[in-house]
This record gives sequence, C-alpha cells and structure tokens, in this order.
Amino acid sequence: MLVHEVMNCGHDEDIAIFDEGRYFTYAQAKESIKKFRDRLYSLGVREGDRVGIFSRNSAEFIFTYFAVTSLGAINVPINFQLSNRETAYILKNAGVKHVLTYEPLTIDEFFSDEEKVIQHDISKFGETDCEISAPELPKDFDENSPCVIIYTSGTTGNPKGAVLSHKNLIHNTKQCEVFKCTRECKVLCVLPMYHCFEWTCAVLNTFYRGAEAHVMRVFKPKDMIDLVRENKITDLIIVPSIFKLITAIAKPEDFKTVRFAMSGGTILPEQMSKSFKEKFGLSIHDGYGLSETSPAVFLTTYGEARIGSVGKKLDGEEVRLVDENGNDVPVGEPGEVLVRGGNVMLEYWKNPKATAETIDKDGWLHTGDVARVDADGYYYIVNRIKEMIISMGENIYPREVEEVIYQFKGISDAAVVGVEDKLRGQVGACFYTVVDGETVKPNELKKFLQKNLALYKIPREFHEIKEMPRTSTGKISKKQILEDYKQGKL
Repeated sequence: MLVHEVMNCGHDEDIAIFDEGRYFTYAQAKESIKKFRDRLYSLGVREGDRVGIFSRNSAEFIFTYFAVTSLGAINVPINFQLSNRETAYILKNAGVKHVLTYEPLTIDEFFSDEEKVIQHDISKFGETDCEISAPELPKDFDENSPCVIIYTSGTTGNPKGAVLSHKNLIHNTKQCEVFKCTRECKVLCVLPMYHCFEWTCAVLNTFYRGAEAHVMRVFKPKDMIDLVRENKITDLIIVPSIFKLITAIAKPEDFKTVRFAMSGGTILPEQMSKSFKEKFGLSIHDGYGLSETSPAVFLTTYGEARIGSVGKKLDGEEVRLVDENGNDVPVGEPGEVLVRGGNVMLEYWKNPKATAETIDKDGWLHTGDVARVDADGYYYIVNRIKEMIISMGENIYPREVEEVIYQFKGISDAAVVGVEDKLRGQVGACFYTVVDGETVKPNELKKFLQKNLALYKIPREFHEIKEMPRTSTGKISKKQILEDYKQGKL
C-alpha cells in the first residue's frame, strides 16, 4: 500500500475530516485530493520532486500531502514556527521548487533567481479547475520510494532530513493497531501535522481505520476541551504539556466519551499520569519513537497501560538494548535503544556521513536514548545518552531524579541538567517552576530527595524559574536552560 491509498480504507459516505465547522466525507476528501493532484501536476511536479508544506493543521494540509505522494513526489513538511532563515535552509537543502503556505514567506533574500521557490496559498490551491488530469502512477512504482523528508532539529548544526518511504509510514501505521481504533472512533488532531508523531499516529492511523479526524488549527486549552465534549471525541493523541493543562482545568464530564488517551513526543512524568487518571478515570497510554523510525518504536496497547512504561516493542521490528561496547544488557539494566525493521528511515537526505553514524552496517538504528525492559517485555525510557550526567564516575539519569521531584508538593515543571564541576566533573542542577499559590523551599525539596535517592544523584543546585522554556513541540528545552544558565540569566 502507498501512503495516499489509506483514504480508500474509509467508506465513501462516512465523514473523514472535521475542520472548524467544515466536514468532508471520504468521497469528498478523495475528490479534493484529485484537484490538488491535478494542480500540482499542471505546475510541473513529477515523481521524485520535493514539495514544501508550510501550514497549520487543516483539511488542505491533508489534501496537499496525499496529492504530492500520489504523484510519486516527496513531501517536505516544515515547522511553521521556524524563522525565515531556518525555513529557507530546509527548502534549499531539499531542493524544493514549490511550497504551499498558509501565509506568505519572506524568504527571497536567501535564494538566487535560479533557486527561487514559488509560493502558493494552500487555502485556495484546490479552487482552480485544471484542464490537465494527472496520470496515475506507474504500476511498478516502488513502496520503498521516498514519501516524506522530516527535518529533525538535532542538538548542533543544521537540521537533518530523515527520509521516510511509503513502506515506512504504512508499516508504522499498521503497528498502531494496538490503539484499537475503529470506524466508529473520532480522533482529535491537535498536534502540528508537520510532526511525525501526529501524522502517523493521529492522521494516517485514523484514515487507515476508516475513522473521523477532528482537526484543530491552533491549540487553546478551553477550545480543545469544548471540542472534545461537543464532538464526542473518543481518542486523544497529545503530548504531556497538554495533558497537564487539561488536567488542571477540564471537568470529568468533559471527557466522558474519551476511551483512549495517548501521550508521545517527550517523556511523560509519572505524577502527571497519576493525576490524570485520578481525575478522569482514564489511563494514559504512553509511547516512544523518533522521526527516524516513522516514528513509533514502543507503544502501549489499549487497556494495558502501565504507569512509567512506554509499552512493548511493536510487531515486525527488532529491538536491542546495548551497553557502550555494543553488548546486550540483562533484563532490568539500562542500555541504548537500537531498532531495526520496516519503520526505520531510508537515510538522511544528502547526508551519507550522518546516515552511517546513525544506522550501522547491520541495519541497526542507534537512537541515542537509554531504556530498560522488564521481564514482561515493557520498556521504560531512562534518558538520552547525551543528557546523562557523569559525576565522580557515577552515571546519573536526570529523568529518574525528575520523577522524584515531581512528587514534591507544589512542583509544576522540573528539569535536571548537568553542569560543570571542578571536583566531580559534572553535577546535577535542578530547575523548577511552582504551581500558582504554592511555595517550594529548596532546602525542603533537597531533604525530600535525600530520603528517596542515593546521595550522588541529588542535584547540587536548585533554581526556581518563572517559566520553563519549551521547544515548538512542547518539550522542555534543556538546551535553552543550559544556555541561559551559562549566561547568568537563571
């Protein structure tokens, strides 16, 4: 199956997309995709060409994506929060000639006349009737052909483009069977569609099951709660920061139709999961993945959530946990996650060096993340290798410390980062925000940690900050915290 063919899984008369008062049946959605397809073809888009999408969530985003893949071309979805310079880098690196946007981009200064990118208004793109009807793809078009390039931010340098094939995305979509989504389900699509987690787990999986996708263009807590209640949403696929907000302000009756709540994108604190279940009677099903794996590696099966676990490995993939020498670690011990299977990317776009550094000669993708697995096959993410703190020769995993910090009354958000220390090499520094109306005294927090952790794991510094910096996808930005700390801003 090719990616755009998931739209054939729904019943023509069933609703496929709700988008701010508009709705499209599966038949209407396919007709709109054809209009976008014909228009792109009339502009000269052909197999292997790259087409940019710079847009908030919308039905038109979906139509564009499927129209591009149906031509054998390659999507380049772009984070709409990037600067003009960052956006221009991606467009230039991918060799994009056409980009569909929800607002004009001021990027001409970054391109020569020969490189110039043509912009199109995505909201009006399908309104023009084309005399040209795009031909069908050749019957021998390979499912291993590139479908999308997902640019990952990385920690240093320019972003890298993870190239995912049709097979990668369909393979991972099929693995989402563990959600138990059916034709009767109504799935909230509120995370940005340029993000791989949203696209595979919320969008593609919804259409593959013939269900309804309820699109939100801009996340606003109250608006989301209203939409869930009024549209009788059954499936929430969101990130921890959203779970935190809705737990604070939503009422239990607002979510009475929700059967499945899924978290991804970043680590879900255990205390947050407990608070959500206490209020709404719903378990949060966690997962883990990365853009390079389409993205899911571990997912929790519906009805089998375990607090703290990101679930089990998925059918059709191989996983190893290894030490620094590449040896498999025993059950219960932490090791780097290596994954091999149909969900692993083809390569980094035009970057063979980075590809070789990430995927070894045997096909194992090295994630850079540390996990452990229990005797029942449930995986638990420990930390990123690069975030691990080595103090006096002892390995300290910040996530373990953060989980304990979250249990202290009054803590809203917490982040532990490694800072330089002349004696120990590194020590942990704790940065935290406080719940409105509460007070957290650093000495009392430290005493609490001393009762629950080995002494070498206790942060040496504690800093209360007004707001926790976050990335565009809602993750706490430890990189920004460390930069601000070094500059004396915290």
